[in-house]
Amino acid sequence: MINNNSVTFIMAGRRQRRRRWLLVTGLLTALACILCCFMLLLGNTIYPVNEVLRALSGEQINGVSFAINTIRLPRMLTGLIAGFAFGIAGNTFQTMLRNPLASPDVIGITAGSSAAAVFCILILHTSGAIVSIASVIAGLITVLLIYIFSRGCTFSIGRLILIGIGIQAMLNALISYLLLVGAQQDIPAALRWLSGSLNGSQMDELPPLAITVLLFAPIVILLGKHLSMLELGEQSAISLGVNTDMTRITLIVSAVCMIALATATTGPIAFVAFLSGPIAKRLVGAGFSNALPAGLVGINLVLGADLIGQFAFDVRYPVGIITGILGAPYLIFLLIRMNRKGDL
Repeated sequence: MINNNSVTFIMAGRRQRRRRWLLVTGLLTALACILCCFMLLLGNTIYPVNEVLRALSGEQINGVSFAINTIRLPRMLTGLIAGFAFGIAGNTFQTMLRNPLASPDVIGITAGSSAAAVFCILILHTSGAIVSIASVIAGLITVLLIYIFSRGCTFSIGRLILIGIGIQAMLNALISYLLLVGAQQDIPAALRWLSGSLNGSQMDELPPLAITVLLFAPIVILLGKHLSMLELGEQSAISLGVNTDMTRITLIVSAVCMIALATATTGPIAFVAFLSGPIAKRLVGAGFSNALPAGLVGINLVLGADLIGQFAFDVRYPVGIITGILGAPYLIFLLIRMNRKGDL
C-alpha cells in the first residue's frame, strides 16, 4: 500500500509538472504570436488588419505592400528566428555547464563571432554568406580555446567562466582596434550592427539563419532529457546511460552554430541568451526540459524589446540597447548573489 501511494504521489506530481510546462509553453507561444502581429501592424503608419492580410497574401496595395513585405515582415521574422536561436543556445550552455553565468554572451562565444563579422565587414568588405561562415568558425574556435585554457589538473566550471570572460575582454579589444583602423565610411554600419539591431533586415539574409535553426534546434530539443541529466553532473549522467562526450559535443556544435548565425544576422543582441534560460526555468519549474520555453522567451524578449525601442521613446533605439538595459541589472544581482553563496 505504501509503495502504491508513493507511485501515485509521484505520478500526480509528474502530471502537474507536465500541465505547468504545457501551460507556460502555450502562453509564451501566444504572446509571441501577439508580438508578431504588433510588429506587422505598428509603424509610422498603422494599417488595418485586413490590409495587412491582403498584402501578406500577395495583393499589391499602394504603400501597404512595400511597408509590410519589404520592411516589417523581414524585421519580424529576423527577430523571431534570431530570438529563438539566442534563447535556446544560451539555455543549452547554462544548463550543460550548471551555471547561469555560462551564457555565450558572457563567456566570449558571441564576442568571437562578432569579431569575425566585424573583420569581414571592415577589413574584407564582405557580407552575407562569408560573414555567416566566418562567424560560425570563429565561434567554434572560441569555444575550443576556452576549453583548452580552462583545463587544469581537473575541469572547473568556475575556471572556464573566468577564462571565457577574459577572452571576451580580449576580443572586445580586438573589435575596438578594428573600428579604429577600418574605413570611415564602413564604421557607422559596423557600430549599428554591434549594438544589435533589426533595422534593415532583408528577406534574402534569412535563409542561412532559418535553415540553421530548423536543423539544430530540434536536435537540442530532442536531447533535452540528456541535457537535464548533464546538469546532475558527469558521474550521475554516465550512470543514467548518457554518452556524455558525444552529447556534449553535439549540443555545443548545435548551440554555437545557432548563436553564430544569429549574431551574424542581427549583431550581438545583448543579454537575450543570458536571460532566456533563467526566465524559462523560473516559469516552467523543475522536471521537464526548458529548451523550447527558453527559445520562446528569447523570441518574446527580442520582439518586445524591439517594439519598446521603436515606439516607447521619442528617439528610436536598437533592440540591443533595450535588452542591455534589462539584462545588466540582473547580471549585477546574479554576481552579488553568487558571491554571497561562495560560487564565485
